[in-house]
Amino acid sequence: MARFFKKRDASIGLAPGSLVFIGDKKVEGMQIRLIDYDTEHLRDEELRDIQSGAEALKSNSVSWININGLDDTPRMRELGTTFGLHPLLLEDVLNTGQRPKLEEFDGVIFIVVKMLRLEEGLVIAEQLSLVIGPTFLLTFQERPGDVFEPVRNRIRKSQGRVRISGSDYLAYALLDAVTDNYIQIVERLGSQVEDLEVEVLSSDAKPDVLGKIHDLKRELSFIRKTVRPAREAIMQFSKLDSDLIRPETSPFLKDLHDIATQAADAIDTYREMLSDELNIYNSSVSNRMNDIMKVLTIFAAIFIPLTFIAGIYGTNFEYLPELQYRYSYFIFLGVMAVMALAMLGYFKRRGWL
Repeated sequence: MARFFKKRDASIGLAPGSLVFIGDKKVEGMQIRLIDYDTEHLRDEELRDIQSGAEALKSNSVSWININGLDDTPRMRELGTTFGLHPLLLEDVLNTGQRPKLEEFDGVIFIVVKMLRLEEGLVIAEQLSLVIGPTFLLTFQERPGDVFEPVRNRIRKSQGRVRISGSDYLAYALLDAVTDNYIQIVERLGSQVEDLEVEVLSSDAKPDVLGKIHDLKRELSFIRKTVRPAREAIMQFSKLDSDLIRPETSPFLKDLHDIATQAADAIDTYREMLSDELNIYNSSVSNRMNDIMKVLTIFAAIFIPLTFIAGIYGTNFEYLPELQYRYSYFIFLGVMAVMALAMLGYFKRRGWL
């Protein structure tokens, strides 16, 4: 499964604005959901066709139309025609490997970010595209399931500012949910990094520590690839001079940029911690190997002169004067023992033991 880069073979050689789905099919057909609201009324339902969503835009209420499933290219083309979306905008929506960014197209603001989820230690990214209009917000997702249920609940229960604000505030609320999820995932991985630090610093670190370090570095690198450009897009959004962004929404967008920056900084911090842990682990492995080599070297140094003496008296010469002495064997063993003890004492004084 390609996570860092999506293959673009199907779009090579085509003209700009050609609608080609790039990614993996994750849902059968296109699912359209409308949440239309103002301070007094709320409409929340699944739509059978695109035209029903277009009808909702004729009112002065805020219309949030969410589309799940991007592989149905003919219906996406119909949707683009119905809502008057630029072909380049739709091309980016269908390219699920698109880098997070912000652009302005024909009176709408287009934002691409990634929604993340953590499954069995792997970070999975799903592309989220937002099209912000004067009274509507279109969101495009690859599959059902997202981090927006708290926002939907606030709309249903008329909590907070969302029911009295426009589509720009709704876009902020969704992006806020996405960036909060970034923080949660980084915190979960960060806890693993900090727990791993204790294991690395222990004297009995297991060999699988190295694999854990590389796994966490890979996942943090993947998140970093997502969060850093998303932070740039959010910064552009907070500084954008557009009639679609109300003055009262700007402070919230600046706060959103702070949250995205916090997530990016935390990722960099944990990446540095993993690099330090990797260096510590390699150093501890080298130190343990040096200790082993030191012990083996000491034994070798002790047995070299003993082997030399044994070699002399193990030769086949017939006349070795010491061999005729009655206590030669015991003297020979005593000399070897004294020499070994003397060398051990010397190594200890030098701090080699």
